Amino acid sequence: MNVAVISDTHDRLPFIMKAVEMLNEMDLELVIHCGDYSAPFAIDPYKDLKHHMIGVYGNNDAEKSLIASKMKSCGKEVRGEFAKLDLDGAVTAVLHGHDSELLEALIDSGGFDVILYGHTHEVKVERRLKSLIVNPGELCGYLTGKPTMAILDPKTRRIEILDVKI
Repeated sequence: MNVAVISDTHDRLPFIMKAVEMLNEMDLELVIHCGDYSAPFAIDPYKDLKHHMIGVYGNNDAEKSLIASKMKSCGKEVRGEFAKLDLDGAVTAVLHGHDSELLEALIDSGGFDVILYGHTHEVKVERRLKSLIVNPGELCGYLTGKPTMAILDPKTRRIEILDVKI
């Protein structure tokens, strides 16, 4: 089972559309968005995404009800500020990560096999206690100049960071 992880898309439509194109070519069970879609119009490209998508809100997602409505209209889900998922037996936390105290508490709890977050726009993969902690970086490329996403096999905890180039 492979899962794609994206975050911090921030309205950057060309990179969102390229990511959707790349994801549609992959054998995936799910796409996870760790927040900061930004504006509701940035949801539109996900209508073309063949895979199911579950996301959470980030600190720059102001029009949450409209984002939720647009996600639902294209068959995708947004779960609020946090989602707890079972990914092939791996108990997984999904959050944006802008509340660093909450992120650290989740890591220190030892209650999650995988923790997925965004916010910093920086790729980070680490293992602490029993958790694999992954930030896929920013899909928008605004801060780092390097749009990225991650592919996760939750069973083996294998993670691959992919560059998104247009």
